[in-house]
Amino acid sequence: MTWARPASSTDLTTGRFAEARALEKVHSSIQNGRAARTVAVHASDTQDCRDLLEMLGLDASEGRQSVSQ
Repeated sequence: MTWARPASSTDLTTGRFAEARALEKVHSSIQNGRAARTVAVHASDTQDCRDLLEMLGLDASEGRQSVSQ
């Protein structure tokens, strides 16, 4: 025999938090990509770009990701 367990408010809350975290991860990735590309455009050379990205805690690969708008 199987038992059906009704959805509790805890399950719903956990699901909402997980959904919000996933959405924030997507938005953060987009924002970091834009920031990395902006730094690359305004840097005077590759070393300057590396230094600026490091100071901001960004990775150059984030700017390479394709973002459809």
